[in-house]
Amino acid sequence: MDEATFQELTRSLEQAAAHARGETVGGLQVHVPHDIDVVAVRRASALSQDAFARRIGVAVGTLRNWEQRRRRPEGPARVLLALLEKNPRLVEETLGG
Repeated sequence: MDEATFQELTRSLEQAAAHARGETVGGLQVHVPHDIDVVAVRRASALSQDAFARRIGVAVGTLRNWEQRRRRPEGPARVLLALLEKNPRLVEETLGG
């Protein structure tokens, strides 16, 4: 391995460690999709609207508005839905049943 590659790997590991400690890391970008198919995310979890709304901590009316596209999830809700789109079991795995 050449010196430049070694230095880049070392810097990357240092940044990863800093990020894991909760520090701000320059250049780290997180992409949260603007439009999320809430129906598909819920269906992937195999939960009813009521159960899914309880699981993610929103009112069932809010979930229905998102699913019927009368409103859009914003902020932390959009981030959570994007994470659930990648892993429908995230809430259970992280917080328990």
